[in-house]
Amino acid sequence: MTPKQISQLITQIETHIECWKQFNHFISVARAKKFSAADDHHFLEIKSIIVQELELIFAAIEVPSPTREEIHALIGNAPTLRSMADMNEGALRGLESQWHKIYIGWHSILGQLKVKQRTEAGKPFWRKK
Repeated sequence: MTPKQISQLITQIETHIECWKQFNHFISVARAKKFSAADDHHFLEIKSIIVQELELIFAAIEVPSPTREEIHALIGNAPTLRSMADMNEGALRGLESQWHKIYIGWHSILGQLKVKQRTEAGKPFWRKK
């Protein structure tokens, strides 16, 4: 992977992580049971972006964790804000726990890529063969 590709992937994952932060915000919104139809629409857009970006990232690199299945399970367990608002506190805590595991996993991947980026940046332009 070239340094430019690594930089682009880092930016892509940082954007992906921002979507994950918004997903967590919507869990809080659902818990408070104070949301509008526009909020629910925005939540569905965020989920769509997460799934699409996930496929782009997985096409670029091998990601051992979080897995596609873990992410799809979390997204599937939170179909709408209304459905989350109807969940009991234990179920919402379970969603938050799943979310946190995935969120930390993405930060781990991001950290690994940043190490690779720094390592690549330190290599001389002309290498000995």
